[in-house]
Amino acid sequence: MRVIVTRPAAQADSWVDALEKLGVKAAALPLMRICAPLDSAPVIEAWRQLAANRLVFFVSANAVAHFFAQRPSDVHWPADVWAGSTGPGTTAALRAAGLAASQIVEPSHDSAQFDSESLWQQQLCQIDWQGASVQIVRGDGGRDWLADALRDRGASVHFVAAYRRSEPEWDERSRVLLAEALSQPGSHLWLFSSSEAIDNLLLQLQRDEALPLPKGCRAMATHPRIASAARRAGFSPVWQSRPGVAEVVASLQSGAS
Repeated sequence: MRVIVTRPAAQADSWVDALEKLGVKAAALPLMRICAPLDSAPVIEAWRQLAANRLVFFVSANAVAHFFAQRPSDVHWPADVWAGSTGPGTTAALRAAGLAASQIVEPSHDSAQFDSESLWQQQLCQIDWQGASVQIVRGDGGRDWLADALRDRGASVHFVAAYRRSEPEWDERSRVLLAEALSQPGSHLWLFSSSEAIDNLLLQLQRDEALPLPKGCRAMATHPRIASAARRAGFSPVWQSRPGVAEVVASLQSGAS
């Protein structure tokens, strides 16, 4: 069995390497591209206004990487501003960017899932947000759940798009891998960490007049919302796993394969 890793290219390649080191056959089929924003001015302004915030929340490791890549050379992270994280991957990116563990608020490592809801319930809902300013760093669009929760508690919330998402580039290698996965569904397991990746796959299949999915296309998702999207797309069965490489391998070894 081969696991198809659908993360953006750089992350997909590192996941393939990590999975194969643990004895899992894997191949990268990026189903989303992460690009720099068309206009970096809002990100630079967000950096210059950073000290006015009580919390800067990052929706993903990609948000961290692109936000810090555009940091003005004369601006540094204020010591008294928290960095909010959705989970271990985002936290690792924040630590790599130079933030101390004491500056980061994140869900507990044994959380059932890693997302803004878990962060709110475990960390943020206990805090008085009346009059506080919060910056949310994300891509071009996204969910407003945390922003709504913070505003309900009296916070002023602002968004900045540190990157853009776009459809993948379908080169010959990608098309060959896709054809193999569709023709041999029992020999492949799709690993999804984004609902948008599923949407992009369906768009390509629609262009190729390859819908509906063949019976027996299996998937593993790293969040309940992504698992639901995979089921709606026609994957069955669909398993759910925590998002780390070790957790995915453990799920495979426990019988999902």
